[in-house]
Amino acid sequence: MSAFLEFAMLFAFGFSWPFAIAKTYRAKRVDGKSPLFMIIVIFGYFCGIAAHLVEGSKLWLCWVYLADVALVSTDLTLYFHYARRQKIAAEERTK
Repeated sequence: MSAFLEFAMLFAFGFSWPFAIAKTYRAKRVDGKSPLFMIIVIFGYFCGIAAHLVEGSKLWLCWVYLADVALVSTDLTLYFHYARRQKIAAEERTK
């Protein structure tokens, strides 16, 4: 039962990231996004993976963790891309 509940938690968290990614991609802006938050989330997912590897049980959940890491990493990559573009645009406006 605990594996199912952990899967449900990972699925719920993972389900929200495509919406965040799509919003960032459409808006091409990162206002209100926190890269530190996303890095902490990724760290937490890696801790979950490590826990399962150390235990040696429920290893199939590591794939769900990795899928979530991929989603958050995509949003983080978009953050840095669009933040850099915003910074360049702001510098050009002040010239």
